[in-house]
Amino acid sequence: MRAAYAVASDPTDPRSALRVGDRPDPDPPEGWVTVDVRAASLNQHDLWSLRGVGLPADRLPMILGCDAAGVDPDGNEVVIYPVVADEADPRGLSLLSERHPGTLAERVAVPRANLVRKPEGVSFLDAACLPTAWLTAYHMLTTRGRVAEASAVLVQGAGGGVATAAVALAVAMGKRVYATSRDAGKREKIAELGAIAVEPGLRLPERVDVVIESVGAPTFEHSMKCSAPGARIVVCGATGGHLATVDLRRVFAMQLDILGSTMGTGSELAALLDLLVDKDVRPVVDSTYGFSAVADAFARLESGDIFGKVAVDFLH
Repeated sequence: MRAAYAVASDPTDPRSALRVGDRPDPDPPEGWVTVDVRAASLNQHDLWSLRGVGLPADRLPMILGCDAAGVDPDGNEVVIYPVVADEADPRGLSLLSERHPGTLAERVAVPRANLVRKPEGVSFLDAACLPTAWLTAYHMLTTRGRVAEASAVLVQGAGGGVATAAVALAVAMGKRVYATSRDAGKREKIAELGAIAVEPGLRLPERVDVVIESVGAPTFEHSMKCSAPGARIVVCGATGGHLATVDLRRVFAMQLDILGSTMGTGSELAALLDLLVDKDVRPVVDSTYGFSAVADAFARLESGDIFGKVAVDFLH
């Protein structure tokens, strides 16, 4: 079967470790099934894998990819939940492509319990954009951030998958959403999603109840200054730097919650799909590539000049 996979690790030139070619078909263990992939999407996780982060040499070659939608052995259209229980991992879990082959292949084996029904009104391409970035954003907003109790939300660094998803979802949930970006063009796109686009570091007209943080060091002081008393600052990444300066006086005086967040649950993925249908929201797709051009999709992702998800259509 055709697959995109890592053959090495290269911290400085990750795409040099990428190969696209034939790999053996899955041989699923008991309780697992093989899904015929119709669409997938890329994540920064894939580039980090090519750099060797979380993917040691003894697991290579490894098929990349966390996100996909396809058809199960019974003919059902499904979305793949990419989290697998893993006692050997300190987190107690791993993602597809870390220990088990990932989704950037014509077929992928997953635990049967990881199959989530795809609603008829959601395309394979849209569904394939959800399991990592959009699920992470949904979990950050709902479970960790308790956005139902919030009036206003700040999303730092909109443009990438998680931040853009958080903007679209928070708007769909009826919240006032402020979102930052250094790029004027991206700020225009943020406004088109229904949010109030602001330059990084700009003072907001109000303090917010929830902050979605994936940037880290460059924005964290701004996130704290924009937080209302009792606000939740939910952190899922640190693309701009992981050593943020935290003014503890502000943390205790304002009674702020700083919360870590990773992925979400299978039931949350199902709830996210229902929300998209109910609110008529669809993922923001930056670009779509046929599988034969998956290397170009990686180049697009690595460029950093994206707004939304980079998707892969296996039918073209």
